Amino acid sequence: MADNDSDKTEQATERHLGEAMEQGRFAKVPELSLLFMLLTAAGILAMTAQTAADRMFEFSTATFSGFASVQIRSDTVTALFTKMMAVGGATVLPVAFGCALAAALAGGLQTGFRLTPKVVGLNWSKLDVAAGVARLFSKGTLVHTAIDALKLVAIGGSVYLGARALVYDPLFSSPVETAYLGRFLVQAATSLISRLALSLGVVAAISFAYERFKTSRELMMTKQEVKDERRNNEGDGLVKNNRRRLARRLMQKQMLAAVPTADVIVTNPTHYAVALKYERGRDRAPVVLAKGENRFALRIKALGAEHQVPMVENRPVAQLLFGLGRVGESIPPELYQAVAQILALVYRTHRYYFHRLKARRLELVN
Repeated sequence: MADNDSDKTEQATERHLGEAMEQGRFAKVPELSLLFMLLTAAGILAMTAQTAADRMFEFSTATFSGFASVQIRSDTVTALFTKMMAVGGATVLPVAFGCALAAALAGGLQTGFRLTPKVVGLNWSKLDVAAGVARLFSKGTLVHTAIDALKLVAIGGSVYLGARALVYDPLFSSPVETAYLGRFLVQAATSLISRLALSLGVVAAISFAYERFKTSRELMMTKQEVKDERRNNEGDGLVKNNRRRLARRLMQKQMLAAVPTADVIVTNPTHYAVALKYERGRDRAPVVLAKGENRFALRIKALGAEHQVPMVENRPVAQLLFGLGRVGESIPPELYQAVAQILALVYRTHRYYFHRLKARRLELVN
């Protein structure tokens, strides 16, 4: 049985919001993309207006002044058309490219620049005729209709006010220079786009506020749903903790298996224990075989004592090896000298051990 909307009293969780975002259930306002495109177009026209007007003036002057001497042939018409397309394209293409980027930016701002792959999938529920008829008479449809009507009024009013201001321009009442035509067209386009952007900005703000409110209400959860999600998250956390615990045990098992092949164990004396190995001609520097603190350090020391691995107590070196060294990797360069002194000591005092160590390593390899 579906939950009643009145039971949804809890705000949506982060996980629920993320799933809704993937499904395309977020506040999206098409007017925002149009607003961004208009603002971009107005900005580009404002920056390129003078250049575009001059280019159109030069083209118009060259075209009209040469009509008397130009013969109408296929090649001359083609050349004129190509020149006209080049002049128009130089004016229009920057605006078109900027509008495309603005539309992408508006979409990214609404989605948080996250992919929504499930939106492109086929949703069979949208093909339900009964549900479609119900949506036609829903509260949301009425609100969208009102916003569309407001949009129509805003666009119509902007166009009317812009056109009324333009009819009093000298272009329609007295002779003007040819260059004035280009400036008039750019000025008219900039004025119209600015008015449209202002009116659409108001509509987009109202529409976005409503969509945010509606989406927030739709995504609210019942107390039971919040409890279930929290329980699932805790279950996921337990699984992750168990995996980390198993990985840590496996690592400790591998480290303990490598302790009998160590050259020396540096201790602190009880808090830290680090087993090191160095094979000349094979290792670039001493390698950390195992490291541990407290109880695991005692296990490393006990296993080392069982196999008669030399142990050297050096508190600062043991602490640095435990903090900076990584198991299976060479020791940090700043510890080369200190570890070299320790190895030199054990090589002199435990020669019998290293004779047996070579044979032990060969046994483990085989």
